[in-house]
Amino acid sequence: MSRSSSIKRTTNETDIRLSLQIDGEGKANLHTGVPFLTHMLDLFTKHGQFNLDIEANGDTEVDDHHTTEDIAICLGQVLREALGDKKGIKRYGNSFVPMDEALAQVVVDLSNRPHLEMRAQFPSQKVGTFDTELIHEFLWKLALETRMNLHVIVHYGQNTHHMIEAVFKALARALDEATTIDPRIKGIPSTKGML
Repeated sequence: MSRSSSIKRTTNETDIRLSLQIDGEGKANLHTGVPFLTHMLDLFTKHGQFNLDIEANGDTEVDDHHTTEDIAICLGQVLREALGDKKGIKRYGNSFVPMDEALAQVVVDLSNRPHLEMRAQFPSQKVGTFDTELIHEFLWKLALETRMNLHVIVHYGQNTHHMIEAVFKALARALDEATTIDPRIKGIPSTKGML
């Protein structure tokens, strides 16, 4: 069974083609037009052992907001579709990742109940030209469209780049765990019988 999906989404602000394979090899082919986001999604792909292809064109002459948000929307939608009926998945994932002086934790529940709880104070408003407030926007749209419960905690850190990088690596590892098929699990991992 190939757990994969793709999407093409065009608005007046962005034009995005995105494909995801959950059971991948950590291969990324990314053209987002937002260099810092490309860097984060590259390591997300590697550490989650996904395969991810993105071709995005957006109004980055305005700022990176629309492109960042719409990539998260597309990624969430293809992840949800690729998971299918969720039979046999572990459902929950938890990861701590250090990045030099920073420590991030991400906990996910692929519950069909979208929620983002984020505890992070970034020292800088920008990393390069990227607005760090867009990290919350990205994660919220990803949680919403995947329909997952997503908790992000940056326990400490001083360098904003390191803190955000630890978040994306922890997100990848938590999702890798949650999407893993466990042969002990028969059917849907919920007493309700559906997710």
